[in-house]
Amino acid sequence: MGIYLHSEENKLQAVLPSTTLEVSVVVPVHNEYESLPHLIDAIATSLQANHLRYEIICVDDGSTDGSTELLKQIARDRTDLRAVILRRNYGQTAAMSAGFGHIKGSVIITLDGDLQNDPADIPLLLNKLKEGYDMVCGWRKNRQDAALTRLFPSKVANWLIGWVTGIQLHDYGCSLKAYRAELVADMNLYGELHRFLPALAFIEGARITEIPVRHHARRFGKSKYGLWRTFRVVMDMMTIWFMQKFLTKPMHVFGLFGLVSLVLGVAIGFHLTFIKLVFGVSIGNRPLLILCIVLLLAGVQLFSFGLLAELLMRTYHESQGRPIYRVREVVEPGSQGEG
Repeated sequence: MGIYLHSEENKLQAVLPSTTLEVSVVVPVHNEYESLPHLIDAIATSLQANHLRYEIICVDDGSTDGSTELLKQIARDRTDLRAVILRRNYGQTAAMSAGFGHIKGSVIITLDGDLQNDPADIPLLLNKLKEGYDMVCGWRKNRQDAALTRLFPSKVANWLIGWVTGIQLHDYGCSLKAYRAELVADMNLYGELHRFLPALAFIEGARITEIPVRHHARRFGKSKYGLWRTFRVVMDMMTIWFMQKFLTKPMHVFGLFGLVSLVLGVAIGFHLTFIKLVFGVSIGNRPLLILCIVLLLAGVQLFSFGLLAELLMRTYHESQGRPIYRVREVVEPGSQGEG
């Protein structure tokens, strides 16, 4: 394990101005003992060089390699670092959500704790955000990862996510992103949804873009990702698709399939009844009769699911006071425009 050395000079540089914070950097951490000191210093150096008022929030996600104790020690020595310690390993999505719950800045930066994202790229994202975007995503154009276990699955996942969500980005999986704080406040994260943050932001009406960023080979430890995560990604992708299309109108999907099922069931029922009455043929042992009953029952069930989903969506929005729309701005009568 590495040794944490923190000079008095760095400690003095870390003192935050008393004015309002501009940037909150959220870093999920899981077993990154060797990386932590280098990462925190690199983030601070990048932001101080650009004269930004900032804070760093490191969320320890149930580390078992000593990262928790090291993080607490660094947080005690610095004034720009807040350590959020989770009770156990919940996953990257939960860690990011915990970090979002403790931010004080008007802009949020997220990045991984393994030093593969370069903190020196943070100003690039912030400058792009100033052009009027609500979210800027990093694109690891020259990615330094294993081709078979990381690059190929990632390319397939990016293509699938882009096809399903309609948001064409080169790199959904890059953790280095910049958000406006009010955008994050509207998003609730579950499962493995951190990969789908651009899609969730798009649902909230965000303006999204991406820029190329640097990516470094892992210096310490080993990757926590693998092919086994693909199944989770596919399941969450289906959730995002449903949220994009039918979050406020679930009856439109359940009702449609229910209607189709009922129509087919009724049509088959009339057909069998016609055969029975006109030709006097027994229909009791016909597979079509079973299909007719199944379709009718499925139609009723789908309609019932649709009604229940409508009630749940109303509860979801009304209990949280969440509107079904997002207002970007309001122009008052007689107000003077800029420029």
